[in-house]
Amino acid sequence: MFKPIMMTLALLTPFLAHAAEDIDLNNLREQVRLLESRVQKTESNAATAPHPVASNANAFNPAISLILAGTYGSFEQNQTLPSTGFAMLPNNNGYSRSFNLNETELGLSASIDPQFSGVATISLAPEGGSSVENAFVQTTGMGNGLNLKMGRFFSALGYLNERHAHAWDFIDQPLVYRIFWDNQLVDDGLQLKWLAPTDTYIELGAELGRGLGYPGSNRQDNNGAGAEALFVHIGDDIGFSSSWRAGASLHQTKQVDAVSQNVPDRPGTSGGVSNSFSGDSKTAGLDFVWKYAPNGNATLTNFKLQAEYFQRTQTGLLTYNTAAANITDSYALTQSGWYMQGIYQFMPHWRSGLRYDQLNSGNADIGASNAANVIANYAYTPTRYSLMLDYSPSEFSRLRLQIAQDNSRQGQTDNQLFVQYVMSLGAHGAHQF
Repeated sequence: MFKPIMMTLALLTPFLAHAAEDIDLNNLREQVRLLESRVQKTESNAATAPHPVASNANAFNPAISLILAGTYGSFEQNQTLPSTGFAMLPNNNGYSRSFNLNETELGLSASIDPQFSGVATISLAPEGGSSVENAFVQTTGMGNGLNLKMGRFFSALGYLNERHAHAWDFIDQPLVYRIFWDNQLVDDGLQLKWLAPTDTYIELGAELGRGLGYPGSNRQDNNGAGAEALFVHIGDDIGFSSSWRAGASLHQTKQVDAVSQNVPDRPGTSGGVSNSFSGDSKTAGLDFVWKYAPNGNATLTNFKLQAEYFQRTQTGLLTYNTAAANITDSYALTQSGWYMQGIYQFMPHWRSGLRYDQLNSGNADIGASNAANVIANYAYTPTRYSLMLDYSPSEFSRLRLQIAQDNSRQGQTDNQLFVQYVMSLGAHGAHQF
């Protein structure tokens, strides 16, 4: 491959001589001859040398990562008590008192061939055991802006849902995510995305799933799809310093014999009652994110503002006190929740953040048979304030302090304190916008 260069030098030699008569042509020709000899020897050695199996950059296939995380928690109220007005929904806060090892996340990813790539994330529980958090393949060669994902994955609805716990800006999820999605909506199924060929970012997508994650009921005896989702994302840059993204989503599924424990009732049954709901669940959402970095340089200072709103309507049959009265009648309820947060990196490696959460428990339409048993309106607005400070010496490590005042339970203000570490070992892909 160096022979054309040698030939060029040889052709240039007469012209160089004419331009500068003081050049020793014999010496130049000798240097060219020696250089040609060395190049030929190098090429001969390269042709006979054994080829390495993989370069250092691709020594592992698939790429492997491990996320280590732990917390210290201190709070005043019993965390098993549900938010007022949401006793029939999950209350997965994901933390507990004192020192705790959090979920350990083992990730594997690789290109399968020119058409497909694959990702698997295994969750290792602190108490032992493991579960598949994500495991999917996706296309890389469909073209025309299309991408198909198959397997188990976090839904693309909203903004936060696709992000793994180690990429959250706070230790925990907003209240609306905790209650409406049991922290995150995950499902087994198909996802199709289309990215428009425009300067403005436009993404459309649809999902068909089994209904594995809450609010679905994981109906194993159903051949069809148990849940569907639609979403659209648009975004753009504003000059050199700002960018934004907005989205809308719709999710629907069916709930079959979804049981809730310790639900308070009008008669005041000691310890609450066990209720069951079967019917349709439809959730609509809006999300917005704006990012600012002076002149596009986010390494020094940057700011991120984000907000999401979800509204869920449940329509079907409610069975009151399944262990005793077992009374079934119609039931319809619309509830909503939203949050807004701002994250400010005020100097390299240091960030602070403030988040506000609010829920609306709604006013239930209850059939006559259960009107005297089930509470229709709790007349209370659950809220929470959270403040965090974190330090990231590098992109692979983070230490965080978080304080919060949780007023999601009526008459039980909960002042909370958390300390967290999140460490990343091995290869780990970049996070989304």
